[in-house]
Amino acid sequence: MVRVVKDARVLARALADPASIAGLDADGWTALLAMARAEQLIGTLAMRVDGLAMPAAVKAILDDAREAAEHGRRAALWEAEMARRALAAVDCPVVLLKGTAFVAAGLSAGQGRSIGDLDILVPRESIDTVEAALLAAGWEWVKPDPYDDAYYRRWMHELPPLIHRERDRMIDVHHTILPLTARITPDPVALIDDSVTLENALRTLSPNGMLIHAAAHLFADGDLAGGLRNLWDIRCLVEEFGTDGLAADAGRHGLSAQVARSLRIVDALFGAGEATGIDRLYVRRVTARDGWGRPTRPVTRLAFYIRSHWLRMPPAMLARHLWTKFRKA
Repeated sequence: MVRVVKDARVLARALADPASIAGLDADGWTALLAMARAEQLIGTLAMRVDGLAMPAAVKAILDDAREAAEHGRRAALWEAEMARRALAAVDCPVVLLKGTAFVAAGLSAGQGRSIGDLDILVPRESIDTVEAALLAAGWEWVKPDPYDDAYYRRWMHELPPLIHRERDRMIDVHHTILPLTARITPDPVALIDDSVTLENALRTLSPNGMLIHAAAHLFADGDLAGGLRNLWDIRCLVEEFGTDGLAADAGRHGLSAQVARSLRIVDALFGAGEATGIDRLYVRRVTARDGWGRPTRPVTRLAFYIRSHWLRMPPAMLARHLWTKFRKA
């Protein structure tokens, strides 16, 4: 029986090679399921291993996960439709992002994917009109604090988050894909111009745009929380569309290094590659789970948390922001 579990690479292996689950013992299944839940990949895992031999109790858990993922898919598409209706009178493109975009376009990255908030991208010059239309349609502010509101509007790549008062679903309205304070400044106009129109007139980013956005979110903004799920998104997009023109498109947005790193780490986790140099630290961060799905490697996690804030804003601004948040807390 296969039992050795050290970190979430066991989950990455199961996603990339579903046959690797053969021979898992009880502890191995516990670890795999716990990690999949913690990384919000249990629906994806359920889709990948469907039809393979497994214990009856595990099959029941994964059947439930597939059902929950299907419910989440329908809810995400309905929320996108509600946003479409609310913004129908606004003369601007509305681009779906992340998980909702994957399921709306019927992409393999959407199969079993956990989907949280609705994320959309609109032109910056339309942001006030979009905001007014959403407020009129029943969305309201999640963060009414004046400092948070001002911070989002002046420095962030999105409006403060909104939640619908009846459906209790959140929407994040982006006007670009990285904070305005970040050292890298992607071109949101190009992303929107290259976007693909769906049958209902909503849009998704182009395949290369989706890859670039995922890489930007992982390596130029966040602390890699949920990184395994985003790396799986990238793996699916590459498998489905390839990488033709990706290097040139990434260069247009100043994200060549981030996109190249994402491809290397995807190959190291889900393919035959091996992480070398600093890439090993990224792999160490995104696989930091124990056999109960609990986070491990606290020093590594803290280092990437600090790094994420360092990337988002200059040192003096970061110090002021953290001091303000500390005093408010």
